[in-house]
Amino acid sequence: MKKHLFLLLISIAFLSCKENTKKQTTGLITQKAMVVSARVEASKIGSDIMKQGGNAFDAMLATDLALAVAYPYAGNIGGGGFMVYRLADGEIGALDYREKAPMAASKDMYLDSLGNVIPNLSTRGALAVGVPGTVAGTFEAHKRFGKLPIETIMKPVIELAKKGVVVTKKQELRIAEKQEDFKKANTSDFLFSKKWKEKDTIKYHKLAETLTRIMQNGPEEFYKGKTAKILANHIQENGGIITEEDLANYKPKWRKPITFSYDDLNIISMSPPSSGGICLAQIMKMIEPYDLKELGHNSQRAIQVITEAERRAYADRSFYLGDPDFVTVPQEQLISDAYLQGRMLDFSFEKATKSKDVSHGNVEIIESDETTHYSIVDPFGNAIAVTTTLNSGFGSKLFCSELGFFLNNEMDDFSSKPGVPNVYGLVGAEANSILPEKRMLSSMTPTIVEKNGKLHMVVGTPGGSTIITSVLQTILNVHEYDMTMQEAVNAPRFHHQWLPDEIRMEPNSFPSETIQALKDKSYTINEEDSPVIGQVDAILVLENDTLEGGADRRGDDAAAGF
Repeated sequence: MKKHLFLLLISIAFLSCKENTKKQTTGLITQKAMVVSARVEASKIGSDIMKQGGNAFDAMLATDLALAVAYPYAGNIGGGGFMVYRLADGEIGALDYREKAPMAASKDMYLDSLGNVIPNLSTRGALAVGVPGTVAGTFEAHKRFGKLPIETIMKPVIELAKKGVVVTKKQELRIAEKQEDFKKANTSDFLFSKKWKEKDTIKYHKLAETLTRIMQNGPEEFYKGKTAKILANHIQENGGIITEEDLANYKPKWRKPITFSYDDLNIISMSPPSSGGICLAQIMKMIEPYDLKELGHNSQRAIQVITEAERRAYADRSFYLGDPDFVTVPQEQLISDAYLQGRMLDFSFEKATKSKDVSHGNVEIIESDETTHYSIVDPFGNAIAVTTTLNSGFGSKLFCSELGFFLNNEMDDFSSKPGVPNVYGLVGAEANSILPEKRMLSSMTPTIVEKNGKLHMVVGTPGGSTIITSVLQTILNVHEYDMTMQEAVNAPRFHHQWLPDEIRMEPNSFPSETIQALKDKSYTINEEDSPVIGQVDAILVLENDTLEGGADRRGDDAAAGF
């Protein structure tokens, strides 16, 4: 009897242990508010603003500008971005502060006399720079929804710039990697020409001066003031075409987000000129009829279903999507059930579909991996998802020493020549060709998820063309596979973007038998070119209304809150 009792107790203990370890990995849990971003300094400043009575939009301005200081690799005032919001009362919306082509831009500006793309012209140096939107966008969000005075929000950021930011190991490697590009894009040495090492402190005195002028004079300072004059002169002296008039004419734009359902979730994501929301909707609607939970997380068959949906969505992306102010985007048709059911009719578990057999397009897409994302939930129940970028790491590599910041190379996100891949391998069509004052296509996918009418998740990531698929997998990991937010963010990721016709996988992250099974079905596997897929920063609202942050282990990302 005692023996049986002992065995019973052992069994209960074992099962209890198993149950306890099932959801062992959790991120930071907070009661009221949270910011998750690429650097702890930015997350903490955003969180502290909310502690002072600020809301998500106050924290947005603080976090965004703090990332410009702490994370110049992608955080910026010389770039642009997208924001999706959900207010406590359920109101939703989106803000587009994507960069624009200068007025002197032309369709063939990166082509030689034979019509071939001139290497590096759209990626490095002043001609690659689009008109920045970050300052206009963050101030516009604050103007509509913010509570605290600008000075209260910006003072901690200016102090951070003066005090300086400690270099991490990852930052040391990024700065070292770009030294040759810095030399090619700039005529003289500047702050980042130095070989900064881990634990060094970089002080941003000139950026602090620029931010102080913006704090005193508002966004007009950046677009029409002293800063605008210095910026336009610097770009032109280095061979660019942005003028003071381009800066003065820039305006962010409020957009209607893409919304769709998946099971019992309501997804709210970014609309064009981001391709993120439409592509995410297409993929999720195409995979919805399949029981992913039954197929198993990252199993051969689950990977097949998701890959084939991704292949078809990215083919549509390359052909149909662009700036809706310039081209007609058939977004209702693209995410309609009837259209998407037809897209998967030729899918079979027996063998891979070939991308050459999937229309649209005859073109491929490239887009930088070096974006950054942050997610915020405030004590009042408002939530925002923001993805912002310089495009490539440190953007165009052109640094304005007088103002203290890098400028984007966002012009490369246009189709320099339809049918020719950009720096990230993405192929584009006429819908994304260059025109004056047009916004370039993006994969940025800031996303908010509702469940049962309540806020459920705030998700987003950098990663260029892999952004959409990283957001997708993070949502699925929580919804289909019952992961915590941190587990969902940590899980290995894979990606397919139609062209090139391959499944990219994070190396040494998937079982060899799964990879072999996919190869046996005629899939090409690439574990070399994507050591990192996405860098997700997300928030999950738990059943007791507390918040769990998922800060990506792939970067220096961190959550902060209270």
